[in-house]
Amino acid sequence: MAPSSKRWQIAPSAPRSQLARFPDLHPLIVQVLYNRGIIDPEAVSAFLEGEGDDVNPFAMPGMNKAVSRIRRALRRDEPMAVYGDFDADGITATALLTQTLEALGGRVRPYIPDRVEEGYGLNDEALETLAEAGVGLVVTADCGVRAVHEVATANQLGLDVVVTDHHSVGSRLPDAVAVIDPKRDGRGSRGGAKGSFDGLAGVGVAYRLAQALLRSHRQTPVNHREVSLRAEDLLDLVALGTVADIVRLRGENRQLVRRGLERINGMERPGLRALCRQAGLKRGAVDSTAIGYVLGPRLNAAGRLGDAEAAYRLLVTSDPAEAERLAVKLDALNRERQRLTREAHARARQMVLEAEGDGLVLFAAAPDFLPGIVGLVASRLLDEFYRPTVVVEMGEGISRGSCRSIDRFHITRALEACDDLLIRYGGHAAAAGFQVANENLEALEERLRGIAADQLRDEDLTPVLAADAEAPLSAMSWDLLEALSTLEPCGCDNQQPVFVSRAVRVQRHRAVGREGRHLKLSLSDGGVTYDAIAFRQGAWAAHLPPVIDLAYHLELNEWRGRRSLQLNVQDIRPAGAERADG
Repeated sequence: MAPSSKRWQIAPSAPRSQLARFPDLHPLIVQVLYNRGIIDPEAVSAFLEGEGDDVNPFAMPGMNKAVSRIRRALRRDEPMAVYGDFDADGITATALLTQTLEALGGRVRPYIPDRVEEGYGLNDEALETLAEAGVGLVVTADCGVRAVHEVATANQLGLDVVVTDHHSVGSRLPDAVAVIDPKRDGRGSRGGAKGSFDGLAGVGVAYRLAQALLRSHRQTPVNHREVSLRAEDLLDLVALGTVADIVRLRGENRQLVRRGLERINGMERPGLRALCRQAGLKRGAVDSTAIGYVLGPRLNAAGRLGDAEAAYRLLVTSDPAEAERLAVKLDALNRERQRLTREAHARARQMVLEAEGDGLVLFAAAPDFLPGIVGLVASRLLDEFYRPTVVVEMGEGISRGSCRSIDRFHITRALEACDDLLIRYGGHAAAAGFQVANENLEALEERLRGIAADQLRDEDLTPVLAADAEAPLSAMSWDLLEALSTLEPCGCDNQQPVFVSRAVRVQRHRAVGREGRHLKLSLSDGGVTYDAIAFRQGAWAAHLPPVIDLAYHLELNEWRGRRSLQLNVQDIRPAGAERADG
């Protein structure tokens, strides 16, 4: 049976008057910008050429209190801890804040909880350990905004807490010294800066705190220590965590990532230099795609398999030999993570196919699903079936779940409606995690299915592929590829452009990769011929018609010193097999 296609939503053509305003730009670039609402010459120039970072970090709610408390700790030589998370965003945020506080002369120790033993976020036992070690101030990184109970525990232990986070805020804020989260009070970290918004990753929030601390120290030194660290030196970490956490790459985030990629490609940080070498990434070749598919997964693999400290040490080490050893370790962990994910995905897929019910929510739970893998499995199921998905690792008494969702179903709000059944939870509109007592697991599944039935019953749940323009295959060229590079960094909310070409002839095709999961093609429109790759679409190999319509990215392929244009196919249809596209 041939794979089912998505519903293609091709953007309306830009008016001729819009194209005429930018005679020096490739028409397809003008079209892509028009699709993203970037229309005026000033906005186009700012987007393509980059804006400066004029955000005032002190305008973020809680920033002044946080800086004041940290400066007091620095003056008194008070032991501090940076308490982070075990994903790439949390690890980079932890490394960034630790590096900043050490540069300012602080006595600071990092603390990243074990995913399996402790789970996400602050926990009472860890706080007790830190208090017993003499720590007086805990600064969180990418966690804490919903830790009302845990911050209360910290206060009882004599610990002050400064929260830096970017996750959705609960019904009340924790009683911390300061809470810095751009989502609090429904406001973002605007600071009066054009284009700023509330979409910062955890590492972006940590960067604003570091920026405020360094600026404050320059104006009024907190001690006699000479500080050579500049905020700009931390932007490689910001780019890594921001792209890996799949937050919106527009406005403030886009500028931070753009500048951070420049620093990554300079490869001054020994750990990143070693990781790029291990992954086969050359200096100058690291872009947002490389972070998302190459570097980010290697950093995440450490925390997924229970050793986030290895990724943290890689980012902070100044020893090239240690960096090389850690990069090799992370590469091996990533390969193991890939194997475990494939196995768990196969089992979870079978479970959801055999499940009863309306299928509006996919729910798979098993005791041998690793907690570090369940989110990846949920993402794969979501990609295939386009349904809100929950995958759960069942523990002896408590289970841990990870959720991924579609645009029309805010998963964290759905969990809020299950608050009485959950031990803890948190996340965003599209992704969340939770802990639940096993006796409540079945009730949780039933309630989530009920919420989905209310919200999604009458929705068309065919996955949508948004395309930027319809163009003949002959319009793809080296000049266009160079022009497309001006749109980087691409990512969430600034996706790599998708083009649609009709009636393309398939000259050759074959399944490739493990178990034939991918499809390799040679495609022609009679004038030009291009190679193409369709990842995870190997099922087409036995059903591919001779003439197809396709949606794709244009990209550069480098193989054994040869550079060529390649189509990265996102979806395939038999030629002329129209759906009711929007």
